[in-house]
Amino acid sequence: MDVQKTFDPQRLRYLQLLAQKYPTIQSASTEIIRLENILNLPKPTEHFMSDIHGEYEAFLHILNSCSGEVKVKLNEVFGDTLSQYDKNELATLIYYPAAKLVLELDENEDMDAWYRLTLNQLIQVCRYVSIKHTRWKVRSCMPAGYEVIIDELIHFRDEDGSKRIQFANMIDTIIRIGQAPSVIEALCEVIKALTCDHLHIVGDIFDRGPRADIVMDSLMACHNVDIQWGNHDILWMGAASGSRTLVAMVLANSIRYNNLDVIETGYGISLRPLSIFANEVYKDCDTSCYQVKLLGENAKHFTDKDKLLSSRMYKAISIILYKLEGQKVLRHPEYGMDDRLLLDKIDYEKKTICINGNTYTMKDCDFPTVDPANPHQLTPEESQVIDQLTSSFRHSEKLQKHTRFLYTKGGLYKAINGNLLFHGCLPMTKDGEFLTFTLGGKARKGKEFLDYAEQTARKAYYDARGSQERILGMDFLWWLWCGRNSPIFGRERMATLERQLVLEEEAWAEPKNPYYTYYQDPAVCDAILKEFGLEGPHCHIINGHVPVKAKKGESPIKGGGKLLVIDGGFSKAYQPTSGIAGYTLIYSSRHFRLVSHQPFTSRQDAINHNDDIANSSVIFEKLEHRMKVSETDEGRDLMDQVRDLQDLLDAYRTGAVTEYH
Repeated sequence: MDVQKTFDPQRLRYLQLLAQKYPTIQSASTEIIRLENILNLPKPTEHFMSDIHGEYEAFLHILNSCSGEVKVKLNEVFGDTLSQYDKNELATLIYYPAAKLVLELDENEDMDAWYRLTLNQLIQVCRYVSIKHTRWKVRSCMPAGYEVIIDELIHFRDEDGSKRIQFANMIDTIIRIGQAPSVIEALCEVIKALTCDHLHIVGDIFDRGPRADIVMDSLMACHNVDIQWGNHDILWMGAASGSRTLVAMVLANSIRYNNLDVIETGYGISLRPLSIFANEVYKDCDTSCYQVKLLGENAKHFTDKDKLLSSRMYKAISIILYKLEGQKVLRHPEYGMDDRLLLDKIDYEKKTICINGNTYTMKDCDFPTVDPANPHQLTPEESQVIDQLTSSFRHSEKLQKHTRFLYTKGGLYKAINGNLLFHGCLPMTKDGEFLTFTLGGKARKGKEFLDYAEQTARKAYYDARGSQERILGMDFLWWLWCGRNSPIFGRERMATLERQLVLEEEAWAEPKNPYYTYYQDPAVCDAILKEFGLEGPHCHIINGHVPVKAKKGESPIKGGGKLLVIDGGFSKAYQPTSGIAGYTLIYSSRHFRLVSHQPFTSRQDAINHNDDIANSSVIFEKLEHRMKVSETDEGRDLMDQVRDLQDLLDAYRTGAVTEYH
C-alpha cells in the first residue's frame, strides 16, 4: 500500500502524536471499545438553573435534590415498597448526609440496624442511577479513597443468590469497623452526581441574597458545570479585575440590600475606609433617600445607629458611583450614552434635574462632594477611599479564585445539545432585526457581536495590568452591566439615580429591548437559533434575567415552546413580583421537564422535618425516542475520536506509525 496516499504528512504527524497516548494496537483498540460503549448509552441528564442571586440555602437544596429528580429515582426504585415518609427520610439523607447522620445518632437506639438498612437502600439507588453511565464514569464520581469499596458494592452480582452471605458480610464489616457513616456520605454524593450529570447556570450568581461566595464554592465542587454570565456576575468580575466603577456599584448594591456578609465574611474585604469617610463627610447630610432594605432576620438586629451609618455609606458610595459612571460615558462616546450624564443637569437652587428635555423634581440634592462646575470629578478623599476598596477587591484571594473560575467555566452564551443558553437577550431593533453595534471600530450584530463582546470582556482580567487593552476591557464590562441594549442587561438605560432621587416615577422607566416582545414569535426564535447554527424540532433558547410573573398568570414558555425563561425569583427581593421562588429545567434522555419552586423555608427545617421545597413540574416536550450519547455534542466529539483512533490502527497495521513497546 502507498502510505503517502493513505495519510498526508499533516495527518501522519497528528497520528504520531496520538500514538504517544495510545502506543499499541491493543491500547488504541481498548479505547475504541470504551468510546463505542459510551456512544450507545442514554444521554446523561442536564440540569439548568438561573438567577441564584446569592440565595445559597435554596440553591444548595435544589442542587442536592436535582430539582426533584432524586425523588423521581426513589419512586422508580422503591415504588410502593417504601412508605412516602421513608422515601422522604431517604431523600433528605441524600441531600444532607452529614447533618442527617448526626440526627440519627442522637435519636436512633439501634444504629447498626439503621446502617444496615440504609446502606442496602442507598446501594439499590446507586445501582439504578448508574445504569446510563459507564463503570469508568461512575468511579470518577466517587469520593477519593472510596472507589474500591463503592465499586464492589454497586456492581456486586448475585443472580442465583449464592453470594448473599458474602454481600451481607461486606456490609457488616463496614459497620463493625466504624466506616458506615463515611460510606453512606460517599454513596449519597455519587447518587447526586449521577442523577444529574451536567449543570448549566444561566447567569446571575451574585447580588441580592446573602452569600454568593458559598454558591461559588459549591459550583467549583461540581464535576461538570458551565456558566453563562449574567449582568450581576459581570459586575463582580469587573470589580475583581480592578474597575473602580464596578467596585462602587457592587458596594452600592450590597449596602442597599444590607448584604455585607458576602463582602466582609465571604471575601474578607473591610469597609472601614468607607464607613469612616461616610461618617465624617455625610454626618450633617440628609440621607433619607438612601435607607437600606431590611428583609427578614436582618431587620431584627439593626439599631437606629446601624441604619444611620448604612444610609451614610450608601449615599457616599452612590455619589462616587455617579461620578465614575459619568467619567466612563465621557471617555467612550461610542457607547452612545451621553443622556446618562446627569450630575451636570441638576439645578441646585430649584432642586430639579433635566432628563431628555424634561424637568423633574429632586427629592435630594444635598451632595457635599459634588462641584457643580466639575460634577464628575472625585474629591481627593473620595479617590483615596475608592482606591483602597478597589485594592481590597483585587487582593481578596477567594474572590480572585472565584473570578478565575467564572472566566474559565463561563461565557456570554453556550450552544449545547440543540439548546442556546444566554442570560439576557440577543438585542433586536424595533423592526425585529438583530441590532447592530459599532464598538471596537466595526459594525457587528447577532452571534458576531456576542463573540466580540466576550473576547473584550476577557481582556479586563487577562491582559496586563495597567495596559490600554485591560482598561478598555474593564470599561466594556461596565457597558455590559448597564449599557444601552447590552445583551446581558437588555434595556435602554439603568435608571439608578432617577429611582433614588427623582420624585416623578415617569423618570424611572427602563424600557426593555424589543427582543422581549419578539421572543413570543416562534419564527423569531427559529431565526435566533439558526444564527447560532441550531435547527430542529427540539432546539430551544434558554433565558434567565427577567422574573416570570407567575402570580399574574405569565408562562415561562415563550415562542410556541421554542424559548424558556427559567428565572422565577430565587431572590427573596424578587419573590413578591414573581409569586414563586424560581424555575429550573431538566433535560433527560426522554424529555424536557420544567419545574417551578415555592420559597424555601430553611436548611434546618429540611434536615429536621424533611421539609422539601414544594414544587410542581410539567413534561412540556417528549422526545420521539430515548436519546443516546451519540446524538449529543459530546457524542459527535467522541465519534471524531473513534475515527482518529481507527486511522491510528490502520497506520499501525500498515507500518506508517510504529508501535511503542
